[in-house]
Order: sequence, then structure tokens, then C-alpha cells
Amino acid sequence: MSQAPPSQRPAPIPLRTAFWYWLKLGLISFGGPAGQIAMMHSELVEKRRWISEQRFLHALNYCMLLPGPEATQLAVYIGWLLHRTPGGILAGVLFVLPSLLILSALSWIYLAWGSIPEIAGVLYGIKPAVVAIVLAAAWRIGSRTLKNTVLIGIAVAAFAAIAMLHLPFPAIVLGAALLGVIGGKYWPRYFQVGGQHPDRKTSYGPAIIDDDTPTPAHARFAWSGLVRVVLLGCALGLASWLLLAWHYGPQHALAQMDWFFTKAALLTFGGAYAVLPYVYQGAVDHFQWLSGAQMIDGLALGETTPGPLIMIVAFVGFVGAWSQAAPGAGVALAGAGGAAVATFFTFLPSFVFILAGGPLVEASRDNIRMTAPLTAISAAVVGVIVSLALFFGEHVFRLGAPAAAWDGVAIAISAAACVALFRYQVGTIKLLLACGLTGLVLSYPT
Repeated sequence: MSQAPPSQRPAPIPLRTAFWYWLKLGLISFGGPAGQIAMMHSELVEKRRWISEQRFLHALNYCMLLPGPEATQLAVYIGWLLHRTPGGILAGVLFVLPSLLILSALSWIYLAWGSIPEIAGVLYGIKPAVVAIVLAAAWRIGSRTLKNTVLIGIAVAAFAAIAMLHLPFPAIVLGAALLGVIGGKYWPRYFQVGGQHPDRKTSYGPAIIDDDTPTPAHARFAWSGLVRVVLLGCALGLASWLLLAWHYGPQHALAQMDWFFTKAALLTFGGAYAVLPYVYQGAVDHFQWLSGAQMIDGLALGETTPGPLIMIVAFVGFVGAWSQAAPGAGVALAGAGGAAVATFFTFLPSFVFILAGGPLVEASRDNIRMTAPLTAISAAVVGVIVSLALFFGEHVFRLGAPAAAWDGVAIAISAAACVALFRYQVGTIKLLLACGLTGLVLSYPT
């Protein structure tokens, strides 16, 4: 239902007002990217009228074409549009910081007391729910992305490539991008971009940044500005790595995390679920910062915190640094440092993308040659996410080594979670609380 438009345009807001809003958003941003984007639309477009719906959706479409968490990037973009670079940095940091602090605390509790029966019981109930949540994510992304048989075929091929041929995730991304380049040139109608936004156009009245608001001076494109931001971002990342390598040595986990999590950020097309196989391959198989079971536990913890799901990297960083620290009181501090390092290198590219590429948003609109490769990648990640759900299910549902040893209780919890998500649209937090309570009850001996 359309709202009656107010009679006058809202007054520009000071940076301190934006500070309190972005902090609030960081504390309550549960529900994944769809929920976070809906929260921003409700507050910034409908109620506060900081930005018009068309400008909001245009920014969202741009963020969806980029690797990285689109909700975080959208917050950075709006903050940058309203208050220049300081506003963009403030919005992005406050969107992520509460999740980092909460997940670091949960990681410490998990490592210090995770063997306590009550905590183990809660995780026993949550992990099957995570399998259902990953399947729901595949369905949600697939229903938005797989609009024709060509894109469905790309998704199936990606599933086979990673689940059966065990190809690395970057190779799948590059292959999908190549198909998109070819398809965008010869069969463009199969590679049109579909945006994730409200279905109806609604007038909420004049906004601070409205449809007809001239582009602010800081948002006008200039090659010098783009080059300056890119160079500053690269210099900041390189200086951070040199400092870590000099202090800890290049083979230390903290020094290895920089490039690894930067690559993870650059491969995060289609959301965090799509890049989790790459994070698993690197953190568990290659660097051995944590075990496969711990990775699944980390995903379960990440689902219970606000902020982007890619924040599971904070758990990986915490456990990786904890495992290399000398035993004693300093392991918690080392773990917190690992979480901060992983988070910094994961989100740095997103800030650079927005602050450097924001002025190019208008030039990127409706350019099929640019969007077709990204559309193909989005289709491929659907198959990757399905393979991730199967991988988690195999680890969560087995009682032990024998192939026939299946955990019927865990399977039942996951099935019930699927019904709750698909049939009744239960929220993620309510589902996790219910499943965690179920696991806690079942953990007590009768």
C-alpha cells in the first residue's frame, strides 16, 4: 500500500545521526542479506526517506553484481552517498563490528568450554538446522537466478564439477564467467540480470537523495579518484601484510590469512554460502587451521549472530590463531587478533569496490556485456551451494566411520527444519533457537 507523500523534503542529516542508525542496524541485522536489505529499505526509504526507492534499487543492483556481501556493500554505498568517504567507512564498519565482537566471544566460549554437555547438546540441535538453511539459501537464490534452461544447465554443471570432479571453486567461477562472456555476445536474452528488490514501485514522498537529486560532487566520476582509492586500498592491504609478516613471520597463520581471505572476498559471488567450499578447502585441507567438524560448528555459530554470514571467517581466523598460540592466558587475545585479521582482509575489497566504483554506477546500468558473466556466475553458485548442503549433511548425519551409520535424530531435526523454512517461512533465529533447545533436551539422559 502506498504511503501518502510528505509535503516537503527531509532536511539533510548530520553524521552523528547516521552513526546511531548504522550501529543499530549492525546489532539487529539478523536474517541474512534478504532480511538486512529489507530492513534498510523499510527504514531508509519508507520511514526516514534518506534515499528514494529508485536510487536505493539502483545501488542494490550494482552491489549484487560485485563479489562480496551485498547488504554490507549497500550500507557502505548509502553511507558514502550521504556523507562522503567517512560516511561510507562508518556505515560499513558499524554494520560488521557487532557481529565481529559477538562471534569472537562465541568462538572463545566454544574453544574453552565447547566440550561441556549443554553446549555440545545445543550445537547438536543447531547443526542439522544449518543443513536446512543452506538448502533454503540454494532455493532462494536459484528461484531468483535460474530463469531459463541455459542458467539451470550452468548450475547443474557447477554442481557436478565441485561434487563429483572436485574442481577448485576459482576454476568453476572462471568457467562460468567465460560462458557468460560468450553467451552475452551471442545469446544475450539468456543472460539478463534479475534484481532482488520489491516488486512494486511505491512513492514514499521526497527523499534527501531523491530521483532528481543532482549527483553530489564527491560522487562524480573521475579517473584520478578511482585510481587514488584503488591504490590506497592496495597499499593498506600490503602494509598490513608486511606488518604481520615482519612481526610473526610469513608462515604464521596471521600472515597467511591476508591473501587467503582477500581471495575469498573476491570469489564471493552469490553470497557467503557460495564461497564456503573455497574457505573449507583452504582453511581445513590446505592450511589446517581447524578441523572439518569445527568448520561446521563455526557455521552454526555464525547463523546465530547479526551481520553478514561471511563473518564465519572471523570464527576461522579465531580458531586458526588460537591453535598456533602458545598455551596460556594469551590464546584468547591471539584468537581475537585472528578474527580481526580475517575480517579486515575479507571486507577491505568491498570498501574499495564501493568507494572507487560508486561513481561508475550509472555507466554500469543495463550493459549486457558487463552483466552477463556475473549472471552466469550467479547461476553456477546455486549448484555449488547445493553441493555444500550435501557435504554438510554427510558430516552432520553420520554417527561414525561406517557408511551405514546414520543419525536418525539429526536427520529428523533437519527434515523438520526444512518444513519450517519452506512451508511455514519460519525466521532463521526462531528456527535455530528451537533446534538448539531440542538438541539440549535430547542431550540429557533419560
